[in-house]
Amino acid sequence: MDHQNLLNRAIAAHFRAATDGQPLQPSKDSDVREVDGKIYVVLRNVTGPLKVYRVRNDGVLKGLKRWPAELA
Repeated sequence: MDHQNLLNRAIAAHFRAATDGQPLQPSKDSDVREVDGKIYVVLRNVTGPLKVYRVRNDGVLKGLKRWPAELA
């Protein structure tokens, strides 16, 4: 999958999910990583990870509450 497309989709999902006013803005440090054969999109800013999404086999992004320590 195209990494830029995954990042764009994750950023859009992050802003759509915002319920309490203006969500924090992801930085250019956001990236797509692979851990144990699974692909993750990590949205970061200066404080650290904002949100992590796992890319399911069908290409759908799933927002995670807990993620592998390697992604922090």
